[in-house]
Amino acid sequence: MTPAAILALALTQPAVTPPTAPGDRCLPGEAGFLSMRLRGSIEAEIDWREPDLDCTGMSRPDGRGLRLRFAGRRDGGELGVVFAAPELAMGASARGVPVNVTLLDGGGQRIYGTQGDRLCVFDEVEQQAIEGEGLAPRSYRVTARGFCTAPARAIDGDGAVLLTRFDFAGLVTWREDEGAAAAAAAAAR
Repeated sequence: MTPAAILALALTQPAVTPPTAPGDRCLPGEAGFLSMRLRGSIEAEIDWREPDLDCTGMSRPDGRGLRLRFAGRRDGGELGVVFAAPELAMGASARGVPVNVTLLDGGGQRIYGTQGDRLCVFDEVEQQAIEGEGLAPRSYRVTARGFCTAPARAIDGDGAVLLTRFDFAGLVTWREDEGAAAAAAAAAR
């Protein structure tokens, strides 16, 4: 299997979170959204809101930071966007947080990635603990806005996409052991 195929498989798998109540696909009250401007191989002004938006979030598999995945329809197929912030601990709010961004273009069957967290930043990110029926313990509403200073490059081929700006609200559910690992890693920095 090629590296791009492995990455696609890993990034398109939904986060393992308990099912939510009907109509609460991202956040309670259908409050999830993703707004972003894309330039380059994908030219688009995205403004997705629930219920036309799928999103999942969890701590990263290595226990360092968080990962949120948003997906919606656009001309030509589905577009998925993954934000991974290895320096962000459970419940932490911050400014200037480095973030890795990956775009999964189902229509063009391409994967674009910043391949590291030095090209994009959460200008501001806030996590708020939320509780409610159907929500797992350690669930947080995550809101962020940010930008990239260089484009995400095609992983397997030519092309690049620049996210000139992005704003979102989604849900992250931290596992107890992963949240503790992320907090310890952040404290060690």
